[in-house]
Amino acid sequence: MKVISAECLRRMPGFTLVELMVVLAIIGILAALLLPVLSATKARAHTAGCLNNLRQLSLGWKMYADDNNGTLTINLPQPSVQTAWVVGEITPATTNSAVIRQGLLFPYVVNPAVYHCPADTMLWNGAPGVLSYSMNGWMGSRTMNQEDANGVGGPYRTFVREAEIAVIGATSRLWVLVDEDPSTLNDGWFLVTMNDAQPFASFPGIRHQRGAGMNFADGHTLIFRLHSPESVPGVQISPADPDWLLFKQMTTEP
Repeated sequence: MKVISAECLRRMPGFTLVELMVVLAIIGILAALLLPVLSATKARAHTAGCLNNLRQLSLGWKMYADDNNGTLTINLPQPSVQTAWVVGEITPATTNSAVIRQGLLFPYVVNPAVYHCPADTMLWNGAPGVLSYSMNGWMGSRTMNQEDANGVGGPYRTFVREAEIAVIGATSRLWVLVDEDPSTLNDGWFLVTMNDAQPFASFPGIRHQRGAGMNFADGHTLIFRLHSPESVPGVQISPADPDWLLFKQMTTEP
């Protein structure tokens, strides 16, 4: 076996400080180029996961109606004395899955993780919240009809049976569940005041590049993106805001 002497080792060329700095600079540049790609990949995975959750929830919503003679899953502002698709008062910090497990939809969608958007990464005492989605307040009860005295409901339809949506040919136009922003999430019921009394009283999520996952009565899903700079949670929204006007069109019909 050939032995390299200490003298030979001393004579072998090594990295100079300049060469080492060049290598480190190249590594830094590569890392800077890769980070946005990795971030975009992660964002796309979150979006795909959210839409997959909504497809599963949509299927469960349809199965519930099929098993109940076409009656839609009950949807009520909470807390309520009636059991609804989720139960009790819920906030982004709710980590007890009982509010999901005791709901009417859970026998059809039995994985609690499906009720939580993967892009919702906030932790509460080390645990994620259990609910990221809310149901269209015009579906699942006549609650909005009861608000007519305050001018909130107006001449718009509420839907408690599948046939009420189908008869007006609106299954592909009306949304059922949407990713809700934590600033307004307080139950599983999403308020839309069609008379513009409170534009975006419940605010759609902005987790997906200023977009919210949403499913429709026919089962298809999409990301509803907010394009107007005025569409910001916690800010007074103008009734003329284009995002608000489009959102209303997808919520109910006269």
